[in-house]
Amino acid sequence: MKRILSSLVLAGGLVLMGITTASAQVYCGLDPTVKLGLPVTYSIHLKVSTGLVSPDLYLYGTKRTTTFGGGLGIG
Repeated sequence: MKRILSSLVLAGGLVLMGITTASAQVYCGLDPTVKLGLPVTYSIHLKVSTGLVSPDLYLYGTKRTTTFGGGLGIG
């Protein structure tokens, strides 16, 4: 029983260390492209960076396609 408990504590600690030190770790992401465009080419990119999380949103468009997406980074 002590071995199982200590293994779980060790594994939990390693997971916690990996989450807190992974500065480029992305947990959520999407990147769909639809075949719908506008007569103009445009690019919008919004990134807000704090000490803990850094959300990232973008929208790109051409005459034929529109691509949008985002992500959520830790650190």
